[in-house]
Amino acid sequence: MLYSSVPAHEKRAAFRARLASGELLRMPGAFNPLSARLIQEKGFEGVYISGAVIAADLGLPDIGLTTLTEVAGRSAQIVRMTDLPALVDADTGFGEPMNVARTVQTLEDAGVAGLHIEDQVNPKRCGHLDGKQVVDEDTALKRIRAAVEARRDPNLLIMARTDIRAVEGLEAAIDRAKALVDAGADAIFPEAMADLAEFEAVRNAVDVPILANMTEFGKSDLFTADQLRDVGVNIVIHPVSLLRIAMGAAERGLDTLVREGSLKSEVPGMQTRARLYELLDYEGYTAFDTGVFDFEVPTGR
Repeated sequence: MLYSSVPAHEKRAAFRARLASGELLRMPGAFNPLSARLIQEKGFEGVYISGAVIAADLGLPDIGLTTLTEVAGRSAQIVRMTDLPALVDADTGFGEPMNVARTVQTLEDAGVAGLHIEDQVNPKRCGHLDGKQVVDEDTALKRIRAAVEARRDPNLLIMARTDIRAVEGLEAAIDRAKALVDAGADAIFPEAMADLAEFEAVRNAVDVPILANMTEFGKSDLFTADQLRDVGVNIVIHPVSLLRIAMGAAERGLDTLVREGSLKSEVPGMQTRARLYELLDYEGYTAFDTGVFDFEVPTGR
């Protein structure tokens, strides 16, 4: 009922422990707080909060238009609804190193277990679009050093994302990943790898956890969890998948309403009222309300 009873520091410690175990953590993208609860119920190990999804939810493209306030607010709403650790996309840190430091503390206050900072120029582009530009190595390292210095909970995971593979190739990505680890990054997000061999090459080059982004319609094939586990990947995210599924269903439903004048034919594919109430835990709220509101309401004046 209401929010998660697991404190943020415990989620962070648990996240670190599971990463240290070497297992593959599956983190689907939650497009709203209720979907985070569903992700937990289905047995996944974590929740991902995508910057692209937050932008799309606001009707904006993923080109650096969202603000730290918007990302932190949405993160807090999602995090409080699940016992799972949440990893959030912090884009380029929303500015220069001091802004990166503030970003880290603001997202830490929001309750996330980890965040990633990327090495694109600011404003950034979606990681699977052409025409990306990356900053020089010195700027990229300053962002990560600022992030590491700013965190107050040592278990807050600072992940460095590098987009340099699409610009300068795999070897440049490996060199950048090593430098980011030396700067203090706890994990590496090598964006837009071409195949499993490239993920494996990054895995062999660094001694920290690595993340694979399995986004549809992107540069990488959609590898299975078993395939990624076999090459040593530690985290797999499906950042926009649930939003795409939901929006696809919404569009089909609206088309049906235009075509047929009713949604009767769509009802079998809808989540039932009973299932929604189960996910929302109406029963828990009713029991709480009954236990608290246990007196008779006087009638008359």
